[in-house]
Amino acid sequence: TVFIFGIVVYAESVRVEIPLSHARVKGARGRFPVKLIYASVLPMILVRALQANIQFLGQILSSQWAGMPAILGTYSEQGQPIGGLFYYLNPIQSRGQWMWFLGEIPASVEPWMIAIRLAIDLAFMIVGGAIFAIFWVETTGMGPEATAKQIQNSGMQIPGFRRNPQVVEKVMERYIPQVTVIGGALVGLLAVMANLLGTIGQVSGTGLLLAVSITYKLYEEIAEEQLMEMHPMMRQMFGNE
Repeated sequence: TVFIFGIVVYAESVRVEIPLSHARVKGARGRFPVKLIYASVLPMILVRALQANIQFLGQILSSQWAGMPAILGTYSEQGQPIGGLFYYLNPIQSRGQWMWFLGEIPASVEPWMIAIRLAIDLAFMIVGGAIFAIFWVETTGMGPEATAKQIQNSGMQIPGFRRNPQVVEKVMERYIPQVTVIGGALVGLLAVMANLLGTIGQVSGTGLLLAVSITYKLYEEIAEEQLMEMHPMMRQMFGNE
């Protein structure tokens, strides 16, 4: 847990800062941070929800379709997949689900089956994290075009470039799409690692990442509020009043 906590805090602090200057206030400068985890951890909830829906579909088919082929899935008496497609698509939630030497895995599950399941879970989270991160950025107004308009409306501009939203958008396109994909894939990898290594209180990897991310953002907001109180002019410049 401490290891994952440290990695997430470090990843949250890694950023590319684009210099800004105010068009009307001489000497007023700022920076627009493009964080490594630009889309936050929230897209991971969508990925996990998709996995949960797939497993829910498998349980419905297993209970309603008596002749369901074994290639689709076989279920234990407790309703857990132990073979077939739905087993491999079932995300690993704890150490006991992949450490076969602990004796918590059914005897019918071979180590090579666990390896395939782990690889699929890892690929699903990394690719899904990147895709949903792009979707999240584009639908929440965090894309290059929306960001360029926000900078333009705040009266800021990038030094050395014309004060034009299209120019700012082109600069943002150099960073935001790439950082979004890398950050989404990284969060997916960290979520799987947290589940594999285990966490305090048996919380899910996604839940741990979300808790750390919210805590860090709260810290940043408190620091920003203190900065605004020390420099009231900045509040007006960035449109907070």
